[in-house]
Amino acid sequence: VQLQASGGGSVQPGGSLKLSCAASGSTFSVNAMGWYRQAPGNQRELVARINSGGNTDYADPVKGRFTISADNAMNSVYLQMNSLKPEDTAVYYCNAEDYGLGARYDYWGQGTQVTVSS
Repeated sequence: VQLQASGGGSVQPGGSLKLSCAASGSTFSVNAMGWYRQAPGNQRELVARINSGGNTDYADPVKGRFTISADNAMNSVYLQMNSLKPEDTAVYYCNAEDYGLGARYDYWGQGTQVTVSS
């Protein structure tokens, strides 16, 4: 599975960005996709996740501001980010969870920078 993320950039506090991630290759056993982020000096953390049933999970700091969505085939995942804050600044990574071998295997995109600054 290959993941190609896009949509990062620079925005002022309170602004919005939308991240997109396209999956290609053998995606038939991908059961969930999501977005993680990593700020300098911090560990990579989950931002939002959506599974093939449409169930979503959000990290507490982004609840009510970010919305994750995906197409039915789990080939694309999106992250709409509103009311952005400086603390949202990070490299955002697209993730796909593959359960084809009975255990979870994670695929990662290349990362896209999001900078929130006045």
